[in-house]
Amino acid sequence: MIDHICIDVSEYERSRAFYVKALEPLGYSVIMEFEIENGVKVLGLGTSPKPEFWIIGPRQVAFKHNVHLALQASTRSHVDEFYKAAMAHGGTDNGAPGLRPEYHQAYYGAFVFCPDGYNIEAVRHGE
Repeated sequence: MIDHICIDVSEYERSRAFYVKALEPLGYSVIMEFEIENGVKVLGLGTSPKPEFWIIGPRQVAFKHNVHLALQASTRSHVDEFYKAAMAHGGTDNGAPGLRPEYHQAYYGAFVFCPDGYNIEAVRHGE
């Protein structure tokens, strides 16, 4: 079981705006935010009192295309909303919302590249 994940971002404010809006349809909200050193900021998002998804920056981003983060959505419409919000706030298309029967018959997902190029997915397993 994954407790949390943290990714480096090259432009903190740009990435903050992207993730806050893109993850809102999935039920994520800002839980913590603070500065650690020399202007480097940390943002913790989640669905409970404890953040599950963190960004930290500005930092140099390396190996960004090796990161694929899939977040569960509670409905297919939340997957659609995630995609629309992500695209409206600096994301680029990597797979519009839809069924992915190659994974399994009820796999419904959407994929976007965040402003730093990470592959972010929202997925609903089931109807």
